Amino acid sequence: MSPLRQRMTEDMQIRNLSTHTQESYVQQISQFARHFGKSPIELSPEDVRAYQVYLTNERKLPPSSILIAVSAIRFLYKVTLKREWNLEEVIPTCKKPQKLPVILSPEEVLQFLNCVTSVKQRVILTTCYAAGLRVSEAVSLKPAAIDSQRMVIRVEQGKGQKDRYVMLSPKLLDTLRSYWRATRPKVWLFPGDNPGFPITTSAVEVACQLARRLSGTCKPITPHSLRHALAVHLLESGTDVRTIQLLLGHRSLATTARYLRIASSKVCSTSSPLDLLPQPITIKPKSAAPLHF
Repeated sequence: MSPLRQRMTEDMQIRNLSTHTQESYVQQISQFARHFGKSPIELSPEDVRAYQVYLTNERKLPPSSILIAVSAIRFLYKVTLKREWNLEEVIPTCKKPQKLPVILSPEEVLQFLNCVTSVKQRVILTTCYAAGLRVSEAVSLKPAAIDSQRMVIRVEQGKGQKDRYVMLSPKLLDTLRSYWRATRPKVWLFPGDNPGFPITTSAVEVACQLARRLSGTCKPITPHSLRHALAVHLLESGTDVRTIQLLLGHRSLATTARYLRIASSKVCSTSSPLDLLPQPITIKPKSAAPLHF
């Protein structure tokens, strides 16, 4: 390990960045250095700009991937190398498209969950929907996290390394109890094939895509789709945005508020002026050409 990599790793550890973030940043800086065949210490702002152009025009990476690279490079030059650069000018970020997720209806959620063939996977995905968990949070649950006395689930060290409590619905509790009686998990609520470790998120993704094909839906479905569905369904049933923010563990209320643009009870319940017209719009079909033979 080079001294620069060691220094950057220690800087990330001091700031308690997640293991995933540390690995991602190190990978991004390694690719950055290999592109030029030099140490980042020797590179200039013009080199950083050229690298961003390369990622955009030659590799054609999506904005989300470029943003990860930019974050890693900014951390390196601002924190580890302490360069007195104006980061907004030297290392600008790209604009990320604002896309709204495709939302499943309650009937589609039920149909999808019934198509999950594995009992363990079905319980995991049901938990993602019922409690609004990220799939990484669901697979990391332990039996002790299920508090049936207070009817809550304790999520430990979710995204941003934050603990939170989420609701435990009576139906989900019955499902979890049936699953526990059948499998008797010990350390992890959803153990994986590797002893001592929980099931992987990729295994849940595979089961999710198989169930999607079996359900016959044309909508894209991932485990995160169930989290989106919960948020919108809660909004449509009258739950306030602040409560949903706490349940989902969003840092910013603005992140949760974007669901207001999707909820049909908030946006699509307004009557169109077309419905107020005194007469319906009629479409006259074209007259058929006369037949001469």
